[in-house]
Amino acid sequence: MKTSDFDYHLPPELIAQTPVEPRDRSRLMVLHRSSGSIQHHYFHEVVNYLQSGDTLVFNNSRVIPARLLGQKSDSAAKVELLLLRRLDNNVWETLVRPGKKVGVGSRINVTDKSGDTNKGITVEVLERGEGGIRVVRVSDEGLLEQLGEVPLPPYIHTPLAESERYQTVYAKTKGSVAAPTAGLHFTPRLLDELQQRGVRFGFVTLHIGLDTFRPVRVDDPRHHPIHKEYGELGPEVATLLNQTRKEGKRIIAVGTSTVRLIEAATQAERIQPFAGWVNLFILPGYQFRTTDAVITNFHLPRSTLLMLVSAFAGSDFILQAYEQAKSLGYRFYSFGDCMVIF
Repeated sequence: MKTSDFDYHLPPELIAQTPVEPRDRSRLMVLHRSSGSIQHHYFHEVVNYLQSGDTLVFNNSRVIPARLLGQKSDSAAKVELLLLRRLDNNVWETLVRPGKKVGVGSRINVTDKSGDTNKGITVEVLERGEGGIRVVRVSDEGLLEQLGEVPLPPYIHTPLAESERYQTVYAKTKGSVAAPTAGLHFTPRLLDELQQRGVRFGFVTLHIGLDTFRPVRVDDPRHHPIHKEYGELGPEVATLLNQTRKEGKRIIAVGTSTVRLIEAATQAERIQPFAGWVNLFILPGYQFRTTDAVITNFHLPRSTLLMLVSAFAGSDFILQAYEQAKSLGYRFYSFGDCMVIF
């Protein structure tokens, strides 16, 4: 297995810069693993592929305003910080750009847009990691919500008019630095219609972190250090998922983050309540224990997310589907179109 096996060329014009309105009018590619067939619809038509008793599992993590803009206290050089995960009270793992001159002991002042230092915080670097990673202490964690901005992926260059559009309509638990984008296609109306048809819902939490922004750089993906992310799957959801399996109905994961969590929570052929760090790296050859279908966006080349869906559907089938999506003008990545894999 090579990282290059998961590479493909994407014309830049197919990278979606803005979301479709309304959310559920994005396009939907339907992949059937058993027959190798592909169908094309719009996302709101996903109701026609779900049955009473099926369970949709959603990641309800909410994107935090994790992007902070500041300047070094000793030189006034501008610094951008991306909060990745909370380690302790006021202590965060961050990605610092540019990071070369931001070492241990560096202090960065972050103020509100008016520049009022009385409405700001000081960020002190405690530890230095690889590739711009720093462990920092912030002087007042309570001001992060006020001072930060919701970070958009680096391939989106068009400003977002409304930050809530980068949140799912069911986002609840704060902690992600990137949206669980497969869920962006659901509207309250579509959720109501699904429930009226007897589709059941389970909500879990997995806070999306560094690996969303970090490509696989090694030739053999098995040597890629997967970044752990904090997740929770409660007892009620575990009971629901086990009951779904007992009834012979399907468990459909909304997003790759959800797949990782429910697979990590499966022990001895049962889904167990879970609270902790998830470092499961799913590559082709992995035997899925719980996931029957996946709703997911189109992912970046050479990414761990593309590797996960390739493990689920087969690398050749996924790359065939991606080539077809390109030829038909599908929109890719976070604000792009969607696929469901059965």
